[in-house]
Amino acid sequence: MRNLARTAATPIATLLAASTFVAMAACSPPEKESDGGSGAGAATATSAADLGGLDALVAEAKKEGQLNVIALPPDWANYGEIIKAFGTKYGIKVNSAQPDASSQDEINAANQLKGQDKAPDVFDLGTAVATANVAMFAPYKSEKFDTVPAELKDPNGTWVNDYGGYMSIGYDTSKVPAPATLADLLKAEYKGKVALNGDPTQAGAAFSGVLMASLGNGGSADDIAPGVEFFKKLKAAGNFLPVDPTPATIASGQTPVVIDWDYLNVGQAAKTATWKTVVPAGAVVGGYYVQAISKDAPHPAAARLWQEFLYSDEGQNLWLKGGARPVRADDMVKAGTIDKTAYDALPKVEGTPVIPTEEQNNKAKEYLTANWAKAIG
Repeated sequence: MRNLARTAATPIATLLAASTFVAMAACSPPEKESDGGSGAGAATATSAADLGGLDALVAEAKKEGQLNVIALPPDWANYGEIIKAFGTKYGIKVNSAQPDASSQDEINAANQLKGQDKAPDVFDLGTAVATANVAMFAPYKSEKFDTVPAELKDPNGTWVNDYGGYMSIGYDTSKVPAPATLADLLKAEYKGKVALNGDPTQAGAAFSGVLMASLGNGGSADDIAPGVEFFKKLKAAGNFLPVDPTPATIASGQTPVVIDWDYLNVGQAAKTATWKTVVPAGAVVGGYYVQAISKDAPHPAAARLWQEFLYSDEGQNLWLKGGARPVRADDMVKAGTIDKTAYDALPKVEGTPVIPTEEQNNKAKEYLTANWAKAIG
């Protein structure tokens, strides 16, 4: 599974649109100077209209012929099919680098490869990393920009949330009983069977998993201590399994219970027929990822066409097919363009989603750094 060290807590449609989103600096990076080449106009285009419309953008992107993406595992939110669909539709070769990299790895690669043809064209980032690197993004508004909730985008199009999900418990029904609550995981039936996706001091999914445990045990986004205490009890009971889960460990039965984002757990059901997913009631932690174009993109037209594709009904439904909740879900439901079968199949959610603020993130990270290793060591 993808390395979630990209952010310590990454901020879904219907319920989350009403939640407070940590606003990023709404600033636009400097425009890239024209190099006189075929991509010069695309490099400064803030919409397809700047190039004469979507058909003109497609033509420019086809001239470039390539798109560089990074940190997009094929089994993460259906990115494998998304990449294939984009390449097939436009005849553009998609170069996918470091599929298991973190958000920070994306930024590092952009800096290290700046000016080279293999530098990343686009980013898919966790909020914390995106917030710290807004100056590296090129503002762009896709044709569907206005249908994205205002609180889930920069007004200039410098960054836009793309897809998200809720923290969940995935479990193999052939190996364990269905957990109704987090407390159930402390029972003997789960001995040596509960895995967390990563180290919460480094990985976003794991961080959010501890926050979910905190909410389910009287804590809050301001107090993650009950979540750490829960995992301490889980370890003491012999139920905590210190193994980073992957599709392979799930398929083999090594990790029959996995705490992870719901779209990753839902996606696993396609590989393991007995795999189910539940979002614990009253412990709902939500998160979105951020989409942005590199201001130094070597293929600026293809980068902008990628955004058009991702935010189109087709692109949004492909994320939905992968179990992720597309940012335009509410608009698509109203318009009747959403994949209803896939949408209705999403795990049910009971309770108000919690998305921690940057201040809460930092406070929780400090607590985890000081206490996590002692609790589960």
